[in-house]
Amino acid sequence: MSPDARSRARHFWHQLPFFAWLVLLWMMLWAQFTVLSAVTGVIVAVFVTIVFRLPTAELSGRVNLWHGVVFIVAFLGAVVRGAVTVAWQTLRPGETTAAIIAVPLRTDSDLMMTHTAVATSLIPGSLIVEADREARVLYLHVLGIRDRAGVEAQRRSVLRWEARIVRAVGSKTDLAALRGVHVDVTRGAGR
Repeated sequence: MSPDARSRARHFWHQLPFFAWLVLLWMMLWAQFTVLSAVTGVIVAVFVTIVFRLPTAELSGRVNLWHGVVFIVAFLGAVVRGAVTVAWQTLRPGETTAAIIAVPLRTDSDLMMTHTAVATSLIPGSLIVEADREARVLYLHVLGIRDRAGVEAQRRSVLRWEARIVRAVGSKTDLAALRGVHVDVTRGAGR
């Protein structure tokens, strides 16, 4: 097999999860899980990936099921807790406080940054207002912040979400970044 053919095959396998996600998303949007919706989903996914060609997103190839379950359970609990907290803040008389805080992330992965931003935004009471890719900083608008201790507690919370996500689907480099260990990413690059 030629190097060009190997490269195309590798590209196909790396993009297959994203392609499958587009088909599943199409089926969920139409709320139909039929053969016809799957076929039209494939057609739409092919069209989208050809017309709106984006750079290849590299997956880590690593999934830890235990940490994935821990993330899902913790996330669902945080969504319920956040919804109750926001509901209480709207019903409680008095002034609702808010703040915009910066949270520097530890990993240098676009995918981990995106997952962390999405998970944090889906929890009621916080919303990502900006993501600085070069500095690896997420800026959040957070309800209920009254003092410096509240800011630090929210910052630690976002870093815990980052850690949960990295433990579930992050690469070995991402895991090392959580531990503060420098990893030579060029080592083994030719394999």
